[in-house]
Amino acid sequence: MEKPASVSPDAPDTVHVPLLTQQWLDLCFIHWAVEPDLVAGLLPRGTVPDTHEGVTYVGLVAFRMHRVGWLRMPGVPYLGSFPETNVRLYSVDAHGRRGVVFRSMDASRLIPVVMGRVGFRLPYLWSRMSVRAVGDTVTYTSSRRWPGPRGAYSRITARPGERIVEPTGLEHFLTARWGMHNAFFGGVGYLPNQHPRWPLYRAELLSCEENLIAAAGLPAPGGDPVSVLYSPGVPVRLGRPARPAGIPTP
Repeated sequence: MEKPASVSPDAPDTVHVPLLTQQWLDLCFIHWAVEPDLVAGLLPRGTVPDTHEGVTYVGLVAFRMHRVGWLRMPGVPYLGSFPETNVRLYSVDAHGRRGVVFRSMDASRLIPVVMGRVGFRLPYLWSRMSVRAVGDTVTYTSSRRWPGPRGAYSRITARPGERIVEPTGLEHFLTARWGMHNAFFGGVGYLPNQHPRWPLYRAELLSCEENLIAAAGLPAPGGDPVSVLYSPGVPVRLGRPARPAGIPTP
């Protein structure tokens, strides 16, 4: 296994011909520390938990997906724009590529959910959702509809604070992730992404009621999160999935 690539706030590779373009907006990143052994069995074959100072993390990330577009086509205004809330883990493969592994991806548009499940084998789930800004707070809600478990939900309210001029090593580790690992080809595949540096703000978590993490097969958080961050968002380009050997698909 190669040594993991250095954590970098800038994308290591340029996505010249994007498979997908989109914007990720109004993001709230909430993270809890977890022992790597507790989540290792939930990662795709060929990956292991990525760690920072011996610890890995469970992330609950709520945001707005905006104007998803295929190839170089303009983003779609309605079907391509919707709230989304993800439960994710942190992974590294034998080639040293650091990434995320999604355990669940709740979204409010049924057609993108079906396309994500069928076309990319991603754990998309159809939910009633909203993202609302009131005063200096942002509230994210979700209630799962299909395929279940029905009743899985989240309600998060956060207040963004001061802009982070220089993120800590942990903040870079949790946010500067330049691809996802998923079982695209029966074995693990890697889907790269590229975007500008995150504009990050520390945030106060006013409320967090959820059972999405437990519904995703993970231990329910037992205490306060170790990190709560907010970002107004970035434009994103996703490349083609790479096979385990790192060769892009034809």
